[in-house]
Amino acid sequence: MASTNSAPFQTQPPVAPSVSIKSWIGVIAAMLGAFMAILDIQITNSSLKEIQAALGATLEEGSWISTSYLVAEIVVIPLTGWLARVFSTRRYLLVNASLFLFFSICCAWSWNLYSMIGFRALQGFTGGVLIPMAFTIVLTTLAPAQQPVGLAIFGLTAVFAPTIGPTIGGWLTNNFGWEYIFYLNLVPGLLLIAGVAYGIPARPMQLKLLKQGDWWGILAMAVGLGSIQIVLEEGSRKDWFNSAFIVRLTIIGAVFLAVFFWIELTRSQPFINLRLFKRRNFGFTSIISLALGLGLYGSVYILPLYLSQIQGYDPMQIGEVIMWAGLPQLFVVPFVPKLIQRFDIRLVMAVGISLFAISCFMNAGMSADTGMDQLRWSQIVRALGQPLVMIPLSSVATSGIEKEQAGSASSLFNMMRNLGGSIGIAALATIVLQREKLHSNRIGEAVSMFSAATQQRLDQMTQVFLSQGFSPEIAHNQAIASIDSIVRREAYIMAYNDCFYFIGCTLLLSGLTVIFLKKTQVVSGSGGH
Repeated sequence: MASTNSAPFQTQPPVAPSVSIKSWIGVIAAMLGAFMAILDIQITNSSLKEIQAALGATLEEGSWISTSYLVAEIVVIPLTGWLARVFSTRRYLLVNASLFLFFSICCAWSWNLYSMIGFRALQGFTGGVLIPMAFTIVLTTLAPAQQPVGLAIFGLTAVFAPTIGPTIGGWLTNNFGWEYIFYLNLVPGLLLIAGVAYGIPARPMQLKLLKQGDWWGILAMAVGLGSIQIVLEEGSRKDWFNSAFIVRLTIIGAVFLAVFFWIELTRSQPFINLRLFKRRNFGFTSIISLALGLGLYGSVYILPLYLSQIQGYDPMQIGEVIMWAGLPQLFVVPFVPKLIQRFDIRLVMAVGISLFAISCFMNAGMSADTGMDQLRWSQIVRALGQPLVMIPLSSVATSGIEKEQAGSASSLFNMMRNLGGSIGIAALATIVLQREKLHSNRIGEAVSMFSAATQQRLDQMTQVFLSQGFSPEIAHNQAIASIDSIVRREAYIMAYNDCFYFIGCTLLLSGLTVIFLKKTQVVSGSGGH
């Protein structure tokens, strides 16, 4: 009996020490790369007006500065697992990290809109590699017992970077100029290259895989995903299917994605294993990841719009509000690995989703007086909830995933989150436009010129303008314009509230899938590897 009991004890100690400090340096360096790439999705948003002015671009033209990055990123993410096998993880990561830095500098040196869009696309194409590679390195480098810590660090990059991006972008733009949001990548980028070069072991390339490459599947995926991404990014600005451009791209995207799925599900050696979606935990966590992306990127999209339009905040002030959903996460994340070891991981995830949803419902009651002080508490609740979703979600998704499938799992998991963000922003932009019209009409019906209350308010405002030296006719017109402005303002506030209500409900609905997840044991580190 003694020998039987001691056998398991003797086989476990070598596992943990096999992950050296050198390997941890490589893992942390890869995380730094993921943080930079995710940060760059959001960091330009608070400075778009300044960039557009410097490059002489209109609002619609300037939107392609973000769209080009996101399109390139969503296309390259599914390719990353296969290309890392072809060129080796270390070499592929080093080359793309170096190119990411180079294209970041090129963005800062852009001389017109077209050069900026081109460099942003190339930056997204190389930055998109950094996100899934960090996830893959955790699965392939760390022993199962260390993976919760690695996934916690990855979770921090995934939820902290989007919330802190507008703060950093606003501060740099206000104090140094918009170019510095791209120069920001230089120091962490050099640390990333040094850490990967030192900590990730060199392995031979497998160039023979290029001859066996699933090129038709790759082409179908690139065209399909790229087209759908453009539709999602530009749809609301072009009035969706009233635009022939959007209709054509939607048809192209749908056809090519259908071809992509058919090729990948019938080919014996696909470049990405879509059959992973059939696995119970991975399939359901992918649904939650889609909703999480909608919540993460959607909330960071809507709140700055409200603060800018209704409160008149500048980029730095907007960043200070968003910051409260970011900085507290630094104190929450270290405790999450212990929580998922002590409690059922599904319970922790459910609590996180609930807190995230509650924070959105707290924002669904904003008024014209809601500013930084009132929004701080909802941001803190959001900061408590997001890590409790992302870190357990990563652990459950990777449970039972073999090491040889780590690349496909990482690519699909991260693609779903980014796709959720794009779908969310597209949906929210449409909700704002449609609900503002609806609320404006409803308020307009109540604020009738035949109403005694309206007439009284109109007379009061007319007297105010008369006291400022305006003629009676101009004062009356100014009063009417002021009332119209108040109606539009209130309609927009109600539309923004509807957006937060939509995000909260979507998160809660996705949370129902937690019921269908199989229990995952984290304490023993049995990730199924």
